[in-house]
Amino acid sequence: MNPRTTRRHAALLTALLAILWGLVAAQPAATAAPHTAAAAPSAAKGTPHTATATPHTAAAGTFRNPLNTGPDPYMTVWNGNYYLTTTQGNSIRMWRSSSLGTLLDADPITVWTDTDPSRNQHIWAPEFYRFGDRWYLYYTADDGVDDHHRLYVLESDRDDPAGPYHFKSRLTPPNHASDFAIDPGILQHNGRLYLAYSGINQYQHNGINIAPMSNPYTVSGNAVALNAAGGCPEVREGAEFLYRNGRTWMTYSTCDTGKPDYQVWMMSLPSTADPLVPGNWTQHSGARFSRADDHGVYGPGHHAFFRSPDGTQDWIVYHAKTTSVNTYTDRTTRAQKITWNADGTPDLGRPLATGATQDLPSGDPGAGTYWINDDGRSSGDGSATFTGTWNSGTGCATQCFWGDDHWSDQAGNTATFSFTGTRIALLSVRDTGNGIAALSVDGGPEQRQDFYGAIRTGETLQYLSPRLPYGRHTLRIRVTGEHNAQSGASFVSVDRAEVYTR
Repeated sequence: MNPRTTRRHAALLTALLAILWGLVAAQPAATAAPHTAAAAPSAAKGTPHTATATPHTAAAGTFRNPLNTGPDPYMTVWNGNYYLTTTQGNSIRMWRSSSLGTLLDADPITVWTDTDPSRNQHIWAPEFYRFGDRWYLYYTADDGVDDHHRLYVLESDRDDPAGPYHFKSRLTPPNHASDFAIDPGILQHNGRLYLAYSGINQYQHNGINIAPMSNPYTVSGNAVALNAAGGCPEVREGAEFLYRNGRTWMTYSTCDTGKPDYQVWMMSLPSTADPLVPGNWTQHSGARFSRADDHGVYGPGHHAFFRSPDGTQDWIVYHAKTTSVNTYTDRTTRAQKITWNADGTPDLGRPLATGATQDLPSGDPGAGTYWINDDGRSSGDGSATFTGTWNSGTGCATQCFWGDDHWSDQAGNTATFSFTGTRIALLSVRDTGNGIAALSVDGGPEQRQDFYGAIRTGETLQYLSPRLPYGRHTLRIRVTGEHNAQSGASFVSVDRAEVYTR
């Protein structure tokens, strides 16, 4: 991070902090300051995700994004837990948590690895659905060559989304048996199943295709191509479905996922129409979910929908970046509630800033989390103190929590977060001028952590502490004055800490 200078008038700062605290107290949901929240899905026995309008109970707390450091999320709520998958590359991992706000704190469960060399690399975009008393996990993989990506499905050995799973079959529409294919998802329409995926067709190399299925693991006919609009010519992928108001709503991502303009568009189909007739689909104009520069959110897409634990709210889970650079890195999982327009169409809203505080989904038992800002403010029993001379200011803007951070390159300077809980996560800026910090918990052994990034990003997860006995603890960040060969300086950035109390 390059040095920045700032001057603050003490009286003005005091007044500003008082105003901001008033806003936090008055508006626990999304505010102008960087804060956010998310929710969860439901998986009924083979039934579509149908939105409801039932009155809901108050959420039991708040949370902030990100939920996970991976891209291409899919999430479901089942038997009182949230289950989340993201792209991991060489395996399929799942995170399970009783609250949306503690998914980042959850330990990963590896539910699938493969020894077959034709399909054990570039494992992307897993999704899982419950049909009968088994779960079916759909994904794409290859042999190390991108154009060899094909579609596969696993079947669980028992009624548990976390498996264990066994390989069930490859999913192959006869007219695309040897063609590139990614992003499998399941359309449930008029009591039948259909495979939706992105693959080669007459419109795009990555275009939307739909094929009939005779059961959850068998494609029973040729795929048809949809000429989906999208603002960019090259990609239509990650189709997902909502069912409400007599229509099936298909949302999908467009543009290359590395671009800041990666975004979500929409088509719809009457509930009685045949999805294999392209003319039955209605194209809706314009992006439905796209970059929000004023919130520091770029490339939002590859999403899924899920239901709050009590079934009364609809939510979107998606990945996005905190940089406008064209890159596949820094795609993190976020979530927020969606609503419905008076004309019956889904309203996906605008992406909220990373760190924006939101209410947890209705029926969520509560996360027991709170934040500590670098200036010492906290929503719980926490504080931040510094030794030595640190720079501080608002040049980080929307990339940082509350728009500010501290940074120093002076060896020996320290920042200490004091907190009451069981675990702490440190989120801050990575940058081309950042260096190496030494972190220690409760005065114990130091762990070196490189804060360098080839691309500047904000609110990046730098460190997640070990699990600790509940109580009072400290996390100390010491500036070492060292940096790797690629970095231009040795700055260490301190921004937000997220504290877990359970």
